[in-house]
Amino acid sequence: MARSEVDAGQAEPSLLKVLGNWDVLALGFGAMIGFGWVVLTGDWISSAGTMGAALAMAAGGLIMAVVGLTYAELVAAMPKAGGEHNYLLRGMGPRWSFIGSWAITGGYISIVAFEAVALPRTATYLFPNLNAVPLWEVAGDQVHLTWALVGVIAAVVITGINILGVKQAGFAQTFVVLLLLIVGLMLVFGSFTGGSAANMEPFFTGGMGGFFAVLVVVPFMFVGFDVIPQSAEETRIPPRQIGRLVVIAVMLATVWYVGTILTTASAMPAADLAATDIATADAMGALFNSDTMAKVLIAGGIAGILTSWNSLLLGASRLMYSMARSGMLPAWFGKLHPKYRTPANALLFIGGISVLAPFFGQNMLGWLVDSGSPSIVIAYAMVSLVFVLLRVREPNMERPLRIGGRGNGGRIIGLAAFLLCLGLLSLYLPGMPAALGAAPWLMFGLWWALGLVFLFRIPSGITPGVDAEEHLLARLAARRSRR
Repeated sequence: MARSEVDAGQAEPSLLKVLGNWDVLALGFGAMIGFGWVVLTGDWISSAGTMGAALAMAAGGLIMAVVGLTYAELVAAMPKAGGEHNYLLRGMGPRWSFIGSWAITGGYISIVAFEAVALPRTATYLFPNLNAVPLWEVAGDQVHLTWALVGVIAAVVITGINILGVKQAGFAQTFVVLLLLIVGLMLVFGSFTGGSAANMEPFFTGGMGGFFAVLVVVPFMFVGFDVIPQSAEETRIPPRQIGRLVVIAVMLATVWYVGTILTTASAMPAADLAATDIATADAMGALFNSDTMAKVLIAGGIAGILTSWNSLLLGASRLMYSMARSGMLPAWFGKLHPKYRTPANALLFIGGISVLAPFFGQNMLGWLVDSGSPSIVIAYAMVSLVFVLLRVREPNMERPLRIGGRGNGGRIIGLAAFLLCLGLLSLYLPGMPAALGAAPWLMFGLWWALGLVFLFRIPSGITPGVDAEEHLLARLAARRSRR
């Protein structure tokens, strides 16, 4: 039976297996360390205090690590492009697979768009006169052509690199992650030599509301470890090792975020920190008593933007490719470039969204953070649940990396991950301390309204299992033949 119109008769080449250990780890870690650590750290400290923010981020890292354990087992068992798409298809069936895949794709795209806006926002710190040629206002923010073009040009370049091949994208990722790590080490060094524990007071503020205000951004800040499963089909390392790298990436990101909070808070008194433009950059400048060092930190922020942007563009395109390969999205999204063997059409679609994002202004940053986070948590909850379902339904499935052993330990981990995700999801609801505003819910609703158009085209009644994709493609082919 032909797999689908996308690769019928093997007309389309397969993805290349070119990524090694460091490439994969750099993709996952770099995806999580975007721009938020530069621009949001001051808000976290103001909301919860130094130790309150650090504890919230550590708690969030623990939650993501538990979720990451479920991903680790599943990616080792099913090392195929698309990650969540494959796990949910096998454990819950096509329609549930689409819901989970659409959720995480929406999260990825929101961050890709976020980075396209964050880059010109950062550039104005280095080039204050960047704003020229006013265009229009969005929610009270004046958008300038020159400002927007910075994001547009970057979007074109990063999309182009990804079309040229995953190896090129991986090489660029590795180089920029190294730059990011160097800047992070400099911030730690500055904290030890020029920081003060007295500046870190108050350690706690805002009560539980402040704690939850930081915790609610965790899904957005940690999304990206799941890019590793998206690229699994393009790795040349054992499946068991892919799973381990998922958890390692989450642990490294937790250390990064907690370290950033502590070092930034040590730089200057809380009142002065609250008055800064970009808190982490100004903290770096204060630690070394040098404006140049503040700009070095901004360079690190730009590195974070590029790593997150690159990784999540890769992840989103592989998800759309996998959904198209299964017949859930139009076959156009599943076309591979004939020379570079990358999902070029999916990359162009997502790249096009990132080209448009800067023209909505910098207020878009907060909306994107808030609108994408619920979708991300929905996907994580579904993966945690399917982890448990597959343990029950397919206890003898080959699992190169088995989390929690063969007893009930694995099921307990999966159930804990699911319940933790539900707890995170509740924080976004009206009436909660960190409830979302109207604009993010509107963007969230529009994404899911578009998803419903595709969801109800997927046939119902297909039994989950190893052959679910084949049965889905056969049903879709039969439907087309009747027209």
